[in-house]
Amino acid sequence: MTNRTRSPEVPVHGVEVGRPLAEFPQRASSGVSTSGSGCAGSTGHSIGPPEPPSVDRADAIVHAVRVLRSGGLVAFPTETVYGLGADAENVGAVERIFGVKGRPSTHPLIVHIGASERVQDWAAGILEPARLLAKRFWPGPLTLVLRRSARVPLAVTGGLETVALRVPDHPVALALLQAFGGGVAAPSANRFGSVSPTSARHVREDLGPHLRTAVDFVLDGGSCNVGVESTIVDCTGEQVAILRPGGVTREDLERALGCSVPVCSLGSIRAPGQYPSHYAPRARVILVEPDELAGEARRLQAQGCRVGALTPRAFEHAVADGQAAHLLLVPEPMTAYAETLYELLREFDRRGCDVIVATLPPQEGLGLAIGDRLRRAAGP
Repeated sequence: MTNRTRSPEVPVHGVEVGRPLAEFPQRASSGVSTSGSGCAGSTGHSIGPPEPPSVDRADAIVHAVRVLRSGGLVAFPTETVYGLGADAENVGAVERIFGVKGRPSTHPLIVHIGASERVQDWAAGILEPARLLAKRFWPGPLTLVLRRSARVPLAVTGGLETVALRVPDHPVALALLQAFGGGVAAPSANRFGSVSPTSARHVREDLGPHLRTAVDFVLDGGSCNVGVESTIVDCTGEQVAILRPGGVTREDLERALGCSVPVCSLGSIRAPGQYPSHYAPRARVILVEPDELAGEARRLQAQGCRVGALTPRAFEHAVADGQAAHLLLVPEPMTAYAETLYELLREFDRRGCDVIVATLPPQEGLGLAIGDRLRRAAGP
């Protein structure tokens, strides 16, 4: 498997940034009380400081659970990217996610659960390939698209009769989900279409204007160690298909199932991350062949552009000789490239680049997911 399991001893920061719990939209049937003391270890200050002080993990998780049960939004780490979570059964809270992100309401969310045994609570008619994949890859960066059960609100699925489910492989996420006991609907904790966040700092950068009014608690569990989103697999029929490449590779899936697994190109949006333009930095992204990097960088510089070049090591000297304004090397091996891809794109933005020239990695292993993200970052 390509994903790596984290140590269970991950430091946790907890920052309360939103409204009092009594103000959140309540799940109609929950009857959850919002009374009681706050998180004893929470800092209780605004999101401003870049590195909030550490708090006891148990205290942070307890408070995050209270926020979720009261209809609030919690940003939390997974092994892939940071998610912006709400109680999946609280339609009002789920609708807040779409508003905070600027996300179309027809674009489905992934429901995160704390154990594979709970999949039957959220899905109906689970077929054998789905059971096999869940057993093999959960917890991990794999999302299964299944027929939804009546428990899943249509607000979560974008009106579809399918639901996307996953068990994340991150100790903080698992602790949160297991303490909460239900499902947490969560897309990435950023504005829709922009570069995904792989640290709590990224969440603060992306959602800063919304943190005081909409995002209510941030669990900081460090940087994500997979770095690209989960692989999404359609398991509604006997023949499974990849809807979005991600942290579990196509080769992983084929070895587990003993058959070929196609990658679908869909005309309609059925799964997260399928818009032609997605994962995009502020700078324009242009994809070229590796031997065209230096020439394209020179051409764009001649037009007055501030150019960044995401460069394979084999072409470092050629691009450097072309005097590209900002050169960042593609990390090796591919796991390191996936882990740092979004941070690299953000770094070009921090350096004020107008355009990023990049090349696609080999379309195998994690290169398939990296290539998908780069293509969409370069989309219209």
